[in-house]
Amino acid sequence: MSTSRVLSTDPVRLAGWTWQPFLDDAVQALQPLNVEPYPVDNQFLQRDDQTGSKANPFPVTTATWACQTQKYRQVRAACVNAGRAASVLNFVINPSSQFDLPFFGGDLVTLPSGHLLALDLQPADKNDPDHTQPVWDRLMPIFERWRQELPDGGPIPEEAQPYFSPAFLWTRLPLGEEGDQIIASIVRPAFNDYLNLYLELTSEAEAVSAERQQHLLAGQRRYTTYRAEKDPARGMLTRFHGGEWTEAYIHSVLFDL
Repeated sequence: MSTSRVLSTDPVRLAGWTWQPFLDDAVQALQPLNVEPYPVDNQFLQRDDQTGSKANPFPVTTATWACQTQKYRQVRAACVNAGRAASVLNFVINPSSQFDLPFFGGDLVTLPSGHLLALDLQPADKNDPDHTQPVWDRLMPIFERWRQELPDGGPIPEEAQPYFSPAFLWTRLPLGEEGDQIIASIVRPAFNDYLNLYLELTSEAEAVSAERQQHLLAGQRRYTTYRAEKDPARGMLTRFHGGEWTEAYIHSVLFDL
């Protein structure tokens, strides 16, 4: 039987989790949209296990927050708190194909090697100027503002490029006080700028024709299929929670279209 988290203004709360302020900002921004719970199987709402060595184990928790609105098929946050091993917020808004909107994607990852941070409004069809250009015209100035404040994260694989916009904000930061200050003063306001533009685009979006809806849906399916097949969190989640649970989580929650 499927059950869903009772939706409130309070998101998932994980003690000591690096990305709590970002999730709090996102949940608060969504509240005016008449959000409703999105069904998530009970086993995926929160999973607690241990990681590390037998001699030195430590707890790991993966929790899910999800909702839906008239224009969003699914909004979901995958939240991982594994202490020194990993701290992750993967926040994605999947629009309804009835509206000509991109995906909102925020990946905020802390590993022992440093912080890996990515923001984008990702196209369902990068080759469709009617879908992309109105978004990019408004997103690029935001991207240009923030990218000069952050080191470049490096090239992305060629096979991934169709699923990202020219305003893909991608950076790597060191652990420690310097990285923490940049996250608070630059990455968090950039996250909110991207999200606020997305909410503006949402408020302006009108329902499209049935033919257009099918075109957008096909693009959304390509995107979610690619993301499910290439999810970089697969190895980490498998190590934390096992392969069977991880595959079910990826395909039935994270990329369930």
